[in-house]
Amino acid sequence: MKEQLKLTKEWDKTFPQSEKVEHSKVTFHNRYGITLAADMYVPKNAEGRLAAIAVSGPFGAVKEQSSGLYAQTMAERGFITIAFDPSFTGESGGTPRYVASPDINTEDFQAAVDFLSVQDNVDPEKIGIIGICGWGGMALNAAAIDTRIKATVASTMYDMSRVNAKGYFDSEDSEESRFEKRRALNTQRIEDYKNGEYALAGGVVDPLPDDAPFFVKDYYDYYKTDRGYHARSLNSNGGWNITSSLSFLNMPILQYSQEIRSAVLLIHGEKAHSCYFSRDAFDKLSGDNKELMIIPGAVHTDLYDRTDVIPFDKMVTFFQTYLK
Repeated sequence: MKEQLKLTKEWDKTFPQSEKVEHSKVTFHNRYGITLAADMYVPKNAEGRLAAIAVSGPFGAVKEQSSGLYAQTMAERGFITIAFDPSFTGESGGTPRYVASPDINTEDFQAAVDFLSVQDNVDPEKIGIIGICGWGGMALNAAAIDTRIKATVASTMYDMSRVNAKGYFDSEDSEESRFEKRRALNTQRIEDYKNGEYALAGGVVDPLPDDAPFFVKDYYDYYKTDRGYHARSLNSNGGWNITSSLSFLNMPILQYSQEIRSAVLLIHGEKAHSCYFSRDAFDKLSGDNKELMIIPGAVHTDLYDRTDVIPFDKMVTFFQTYLK
């Protein structure tokens, strides 16, 4: 039975609405029966079947933030696009809430391809995806399994399985560190079961400590200010379930990324704390249709919303080349 979702009718994005595209709310379901909510953007006066792009991310964000900006901007450039909330988050369905899964969230991208493939105004042979931050890793994972995806962009990418299992910069890459994480998370499972609800890990720290590392300040500047705050965003508010990390400790993504035959463009800021994820992911890719683009001077969240930094012209050229 399809879930009945409550979708917001008014424009509640963190970016202004474009007069160049038609916007509508749509829903679709994934292989696990979860109904996903999305914003669809269609170029005005579009004719025939167009190339299409599904967008999601960042990790802990909602479609009213960065992914919607990407989707609307690419629609202005001639693509049909959707920005969707992943399972268990935002306006999408699925319970319990605020759970992430390397399997289900990869499936969410595939479900978006299912949906786009049957639209009358979409050419099913010309479908690409964009993943931002943690959903950049999910996008690569989807590209590894889904032959219908002809081109993938991963922007300011995180490998969520790697950072959960090994810590930032692999600083916790030891059996003992992982054991302590497993023990703490499994202890939390008992507490959650006793309490009948899942404890939240908390979003971006607020108030911001004076000694916070730069990347925490970077996130605060986006999620906790008028720049990017949204009432449904996990990072702007209560965060993920604490136990959401468990599956990422045990099921790493990108196991077969070296077998991706379709085109891939990785984009990352030179000064981003997370840049090593894209550099290492690129080293594993094969074929002459893979590219790593480093943006000089840019930090992690610059690629969330700074339209003067995000290389939309490059992405348009990339998708036009490989979705032809």
